[in-house]
Amino acid sequence: MQKSNKPIAGYHLLMILSSVDGEFAPEEGMIVQQYLADEFPFRTNLDDELDTLAMLKPEEWKSHFEFHAGCFYEDSTEEERKNFIRFAKTLIKADDKVTDEEHSYYTLLKKNWNISNN
Repeated sequence: MQKSNKPIAGYHLLMILSSVDGEFAPEEGMIVQQYLADEFPFRTNLDDELDTLAMLKPEEWKSHFEFHAGCFYEDSTEEERKNFIRFAKTLIKADDKVTDEEHSYYTLLKKNWNISNN
């Protein structure tokens, strides 16, 4: 896999977080749209990224998630990672239910980034 820059890596992380429970809720879509607006001030084509995500089998999600967590980590400051974790928490809570799968990936992200509280 080719290394991604921080905004693209964040997009992959959020898309997987929003999909691991088996559904992509409209509320989660709004959170992802907010991320895109914040991280991509100019219109950007994410079709290739979406295609990559769509082709993943559920058993590939974790390794893909961990890879992009590493990409994000390499290009970010500690404060940016903490902000992203808060944003990710908002995402998984957006549909008013946090599944075991969502919580598992969220805690995996915190563990990979050595973030204990948020």
